[in-house]
Amino acid sequence: MTRPFSIMAKPAGPFCNIDCTYCYYLEKARLYPDTSRFRMSDRVLTRYVQSHIAAQAAAGLAETVFYWQGGEPTVLGLDFFRKVIALQDRSRPEGMTISNVLQTNGTLIDADWAAFLAENRFLVGISLDGPERLHDRYRRDRAGRPTFGAAMRGLGHLLDAGVEVNILATVNRANVVKPKEVYRFLSGLGTPFIQFIPIVERQVDESGLSPVPQLDVGADSGTVAVTEWSVSPAAYGKFLCDIFDLWYRHDVARISVQFFDVQLGLWLGQPATLCVFAEECGGGLALEHNGDVFSCDHYVYPQYRLGNLMEDDLATLAAAPVQRAFGRQKSASLPRQCLSCRYRFACNGGCPKHRFACSRDGEPGLNYLCEAHRRFFRHAGPRLEAMAARLARGQSPVPGAMG
Repeated sequence: MTRPFSIMAKPAGPFCNIDCTYCYYLEKARLYPDTSRFRMSDRVLTRYVQSHIAAQAAAGLAETVFYWQGGEPTVLGLDFFRKVIALQDRSRPEGMTISNVLQTNGTLIDADWAAFLAENRFLVGISLDGPERLHDRYRRDRAGRPTFGAAMRGLGHLLDAGVEVNILATVNRANVVKPKEVYRFLSGLGTPFIQFIPIVERQVDESGLSPVPQLDVGADSGTVAVTEWSVSPAAYGKFLCDIFDLWYRHDVARISVQFFDVQLGLWLGQPATLCVFAEECGGGLALEHNGDVFSCDHYVYPQYRLGNLMEDDLATLAAAPVQRAFGRQKSASLPRQCLSCRYRFACNGGCPKHRFACSRDGEPGLNYLCEAHRRFFRHAGPRLEAMAARLARGQSPVPGAMG
């Protein structure tokens, strides 16, 4: 049976209508120097839809989920996504459910977009980094203008149309010092789903690309410089702890914070539902506009190109020996400090992309955010353990909470 996998499709490649300072993907345009217009062709789109559905069916799954990201996918217009829905309907086998997840900056969402997304039951992630002054610190358009107003209008259209919305907030050098303000703002937006993504980006090299994340961790010295907008481990750890306290006190039954939900599952002894904290990775591929398939969204570099779906089907690429080795390397490359850590079950070394620090004894390959995660585990661990015990007994996670 085919191994299940997910794929992050970039139908507009790295092109975006705004120019966020911290975006790690805009630089990928350098991989396609001869491309002046990033747009997935009808031929590639058809092949992708058919191949992805076939692979999930072969894996015995009753649902195929399509993830659309960028860049900014909405720059392709509504007609592109109408075509997506038509292709999915034609390609769907009997008994198969098709779902779509769209990640957007929200600035191009109008009433027509919202109606389409609602009608076709898209789950939409919209990027908001907090109140206006914090959001606009790094999220500006190509002319340097703020984007908060346009993003909030887009969110309003989505909520008015009844679209299921997830808020994706990056945690960066500007907003990491305002955890309570950020959380109170986001939790009051009218959607119960919040996801925090820490910004950790290394300085670009002479090619204009950020350095290739090393799976051979010995290649990193542990002294790599991060960008000025990246979070510090200490500040990010405090950010998580402060928000957990608010969430635990007031919102366990009302708000789903992905980081906390994933950790609660791990404390229950369940497999990680987020690749960052899984024992192995390699199950989440990235698809570029021209059909190029890469090992991971964070490993879109020439050496991690698996092939092109116009030449190989997705299931073959996902199961390739090189991709299996990529996934296993996450656990195989853990430094001794991780192997003996009491919180290994809840962390598993974090994302390999961030393993460029050194352990206490100087061994390379420690996650840059280790200090942040350990601080959170020490702070929230006793309550997570108690919540897990209550859930295991069939009770609400905290006394008085109704989920």
